[in-house]
Amino acid sequence: MGEMIDKTMAAGNKAAGAAKDAVGKATDNKKLQAEGKAQKAKGVAQHASGSAKGAVGNKV
Repeated sequence: MGEMIDKTMAAGNKAAGAAKDAVGKATDNKKLQAEGKAQKAKGVAQHASGSAKGAVGNKV
């Protein structure tokens, strides 16, 4: 995937993860909170991947 696709998917994962984390916290649902934190982490990793691809010209 290219830089922009990775960064777009990253934003979606970070937003969805934040929502799951917030709902899990509000409802005292530890499993949902954990899923949210994991999804946010995935988004952070995707963003880093997109940035790396941008730095090398999408050749990764």
